[in-house]
Amino acid sequence: MTAEQQAGLDPETRDRLLADPGVILADRDLMRALVAAREAEVGDNVIDIRGRAMEALETRLDRLESQHESVIAAAFDNQSGTAVIHRAVIGLLESADLVELVDSLQSDIAPLLRIETLRLVVEPDPVIPGLPEDAVLVPEGAIGRIIAAGRRTPRGDDIVLRPASPVTQLMHGRSVASEALLPIDLGARRPRAMLLMGSADKTRFMPAHGTDLLRFFAQVFRLVLLSRLRG
Repeated sequence: MTAEQQAGLDPETRDRLLADPGVILADRDLMRALVAAREAEVGDNVIDIRGRAMEALETRLDRLESQHESVIAAAFDNQSGTAVIHRAVIGLLESADLVELVDSLQSDIAPLLRIETLRLVVEPDPVIPGLPEDAVLVPEGAIGRIIAAGRRTPRGDDIVLRPASPVTQLMHGRSVASEALLPIDLGARRPRAMLLMGSADKTRFMPAHGTDLLRFFAQVFRLVLLSRLRG
């Protein structure tokens, strides 16, 4: 800027611009005015300002494009996850009896969910008649301890997503990196139960993930299991 142009700014405004010239880049109208100014009048500095303005605009555009791509990816993941759960639910409904329902969890439903393990864990008190061998039986109170996994604060009936715990390693029957625990409430006169999911992908089940689809799957499984028990 020339001395005459500098004199057109009050000292407070000039000091603020010198202290934080980045504020100019944040004002689109001001940047348009600077870029449109004639170089012969404003001097060589306009070239630098224009370059910085273009860089700032490009950065904003890149950020907007990245956010747009993230939104699209999240929407696609949600749609894909919903379709996977729907196929798994259909698999549950197609089971003919209790034995077929429980046995299908690992053999048929787990591949549909794209996970390595899916086990029904049951505390056998009271005993469920006709429960197949593929179900995992644990002592009374064990499910609460498994869900807590060393935590002093009870987790209640919340779905738990976490890295695989040594406590559940034998129940999975194979190596997994992350797991989901879905408590199943069968009523006061029936034993406590839980669905145990395991994945080789350590990022598949993480505490920060949503549980709406898993909760829906657990609710459907509960209704189907109760229906097979009555049958």
